[in-house]
Amino acid sequence: MHHLWGELDRRLLIKLGTAGLAALSLPGAARANLAQGFTHGVASGEPGANSVLLWTRYAAPNDSSLTVELSESADFVRIAAGGSVVAKGERDHIAKIVIDGLEPGRWYFYRFIAPDGSKSITGRTRTLPVGPTGVFTIALFSCSNLPFGWFNAYGHAAARGDIDLVAHVGDYLYEYKVGEYPTKQETVPSREIQPTQEIVALADYRLRYAAYRSDPDLQRLHQLFPVIAQWDDHEFANDTWKGGAENHNEGEGDWRAREAAAERAYGEWMPVAETRWRHYQAGDLATIFLPETRITARDKPFELGDILTGKGDVAATLKQFAETDYRDPARQLMGAQQESWLFDGFAKSVKAGTRWQVCAQQIVMGTLFTPPESKDWFGAEQPDYVKRRVEVSQLAAKAGLPLNMDSWDGYPAARDRLLAAAQRADADLVTLSGDSHNAWAFDLMHDNRPAGIEVGGHSVTSPGYEAYTVGISDEQRVTALRSSSPQLKWANTQDRGYVSVQLTPERVTANWHYVDTIRTRTPAIRNTHSMTAGHGKRKYDLA
Repeated sequence: MHHLWGELDRRLLIKLGTAGLAALSLPGAARANLAQGFTHGVASGEPGANSVLLWTRYAAPNDSSLTVELSESADFVRIAAGGSVVAKGERDHIAKIVIDGLEPGRWYFYRFIAPDGSKSITGRTRTLPVGPTGVFTIALFSCSNLPFGWFNAYGHAAARGDIDLVAHVGDYLYEYKVGEYPTKQETVPSREIQPTQEIVALADYRLRYAAYRSDPDLQRLHQLFPVIAQWDDHEFANDTWKGGAENHNEGEGDWRAREAAAERAYGEWMPVAETRWRHYQAGDLATIFLPETRITARDKPFELGDILTGKGDVAATLKQFAETDYRDPARQLMGAQQESWLFDGFAKSVKAGTRWQVCAQQIVMGTLFTPPESKDWFGAEQPDYVKRRVEVSQLAAKAGLPLNMDSWDGYPAARDRLLAAAQRADADLVTLSGDSHNAWAFDLMHDNRPAGIEVGGHSVTSPGYEAYTVGISDEQRVTALRSSSPQLKWANTQDRGYVSVQLTPERVTANWHYVDTIRTRTPAIRNTHSMTAGHGKRKYDLA
């Protein structure tokens, strides 16, 4: 039997209610500090065939025992499952509970009931299908910097009736102090956040989550769909690796303490299992892997400035580096334990007859090289250090080095191991990624053979390539990038939005949706670009 998950009744979505959402226009922290009761709606995640994790926040002077109810109807006439959970003050008044004993491939409505009888807003979630599955649609999000603009991508997706699962692959929030990224001039009015300083301690991270989760469109997305989520760097600090981050210094205290605070707040505020990597099975259609690429094993990213310090011949130094340290097989991104889990998972998934092996992860896997044309993109008025950086990036490209060392391009041996494992398993690999703020479609190659495709998602609000190359058109940038980067089949370097990825037994269809604006709150979509890949091809179909 095919589980064809069709269009939902729009009136039912309206019945689920927007009560209380008007109040969410208040700055998030102001509400979080003052509000009592159910302050941030509901959320669900970690779907299985027979279980799901449910989340809410209930603020009260003391720990509060909440009752949970699930029903197949929004009126809760018949309770299908339930339980009880305590919202503890030491956990920022957050309650998370896994409900078992559910039926596969089915929508459920759920709510939390407080000791005084008050009820949370009604949420909706879905279990994963079992057996033959005709279609499964994933909505892919990343890079949601609240002060840069409205979360219209969330708003558009929340109004759809054909999404089965939301995957958020990182940069769910940003750590910077107010006025840094974005600057005060770039900040959209009424999109202020708390705390105003950079977030470093546990209380800071919690308050920043409270501010972000007060956004009405993000609340609505969590209310209506199960979300699988993994952090990237900004949930900690910019360019995080296993021993620190670019945006962390000694004056901000011990890195391990900051890392632990960030991970704890994420575990509290997100509807996630508190394990660092995991996978999900969508019938016979897809195994969805959710690895961790930041804090478990990632070695410190290479910096060209460090490599060139004290060296005379820049070109020769870069060439030697490209042939030696850059390709060091000992360099790790995920670590041996996680690689074993993922590579074994590819093989088991294929052996079980699953059609697609989906890797929903944080950073771009395809290779991007700096195009020669880009030397003229940044304007003559740039400061000397920018001119120097542009010059070095040109020399790096000539030496065969990529544009961004913080992505998989900075860890080529680790990428080779992953793609080789996919080929050994005969996997139909579909990599979903975020982080870059721009949209990409890559044919992933290894050993001169197709290894899979990459769907690179653009950001919800964070600015991309266009912000740094003012006056250069998207067509100019993309044409140059495609000429310099053979794996790149398509790109968009100017728009914000999200991707919906539809899987069927025969093909995957990626739809990049561009929001009309992020300066005002509107769910309007300006355009959609679609690409397909047939099963067994391991590469995109020709346009």
